[in-house]
Amino acid sequence: MAGDDRKGRPLQIAGRPAAQWLSASAENLTERVIARLVDESPVYRALPREEVDGEIAEIVHHNMELFATLVFERRAVYDSELVEQRNSAARRAEEGVPLEAVLHAYHLGIGMSSQDLFAAAQPDDIRDVQILMSMVLDFLRRLTLAVSAAYLEERQIMESQENSGRRSLMSALVAGERLDAVVHRTGLRLAPQYLALTLAIDENADERGSGMSGTVASRRKLRRLQAQLDRITGEPALTVIDSGGGTALIPCSAAPPDWDQLRAVIERMRVVIGADLWVAGALAAPSEVPDAVTLTADIVALVARSGRSPGLYRLTDVLLEYQLSRPSPAHRELATLLDPLVGKPELMQTLQTYVATGLNRRATAAALEVHANTVDYRIRRVAELIGRNPSDPADLPHIGAALVAQRALG
Repeated sequence: MAGDDRKGRPLQIAGRPAAQWLSASAENLTERVIARLVDESPVYRALPREEVDGEIAEIVHHNMELFATLVFERRAVYDSELVEQRNSAARRAEEGVPLEAVLHAYHLGIGMSSQDLFAAAQPDDIRDVQILMSMVLDFLRRLTLAVSAAYLEERQIMESQENSGRRSLMSALVAGERLDAVVHRTGLRLAPQYLALTLAIDENADERGSGMSGTVASRRKLRRLQAQLDRITGEPALTVIDSGGGTALIPCSAAPPDWDQLRAVIERMRVVIGADLWVAGALAAPSEVPDAVTLTADIVALVARSGRSPGLYRLTDVLLEYQLSRPSPAHRELATLLDPLVGKPELMQTLQTYVATGLNRRATAAALEVHANTVDYRIRRVAELIGRNPSDPADLPHIGAALVAQRALG
């Protein structure tokens, strides 16, 4: 990079040694870089002014002086000379400053100094300009790599600690353990309430297809799902979820969630992950989380067994079915109502679909891919065999209860 005259005269622009110019201009350039950085970047405007004028200005000035040294010695930067920049990047990661804002500051400083340095270049300076430009690009490349690596390493450590803390808090909430010790150890705060969600998730097209690894597709689906869950209240969700479903606890303020809006969120979530999902939700104080998780798990299992459409369900949506699905001596007696249909799967399936579609013969026919007249015939046969007519409002509650009891008995 230094050329064949590495030990010759200093690199010059317009007859002045470039290293001398860079060193002499460092202070003024630092002030201008900081002013422009604050003017252009909302991130740096939001930082304490003493930090911007202190540590960040010092790093900018340090880069100017370092590059002047490199130009004077006509060499590349050593890794050991980038310690301050790496430490500063790690501190910005701790503060939550985005990586693009961190890199913008370095690129802005080097860009402004290069622009000033080359502004007075003459035609005779072309060879020195080429060497200096090569040095600028090499310095910027090495600096970007060092800063990005330090930033990402710090974020990885922080996220690992945060995830470990969230898992501990999640476990304690679901198990009903004492929470004060977990909160003290993890540094996480308890929310006034949690939205407990149990999810059952279908496969998406990527998981079923042959063009992409199923593992990769599952992980991508889960990342998208986690992002959507985190957006519900703007707080990171506590989750134990795999590609088939699981549990999420969403921190909530004292105000109850808008369930209609939440249904819209679940529908959007289905579109984003490209898969159907059944979700049951309940609001709970921290001490009530174990019961809420048990309840939502029961609701999801209930809607899955009953063939309900994907979406969000609350206890109020399945009150009768839920109550009938609880262990009871009446279960077996109710289930025996459907004994005449044992060994006749086409009649049982037609009855289940007919009830699930709200006694809609055309919807039932479409779901079963048969003619509507076939549905009518099968429903008449069901009525003859069990002695109750599914189309009769007086008989329907008993038939519905029998179906629930049958599913509860497996």
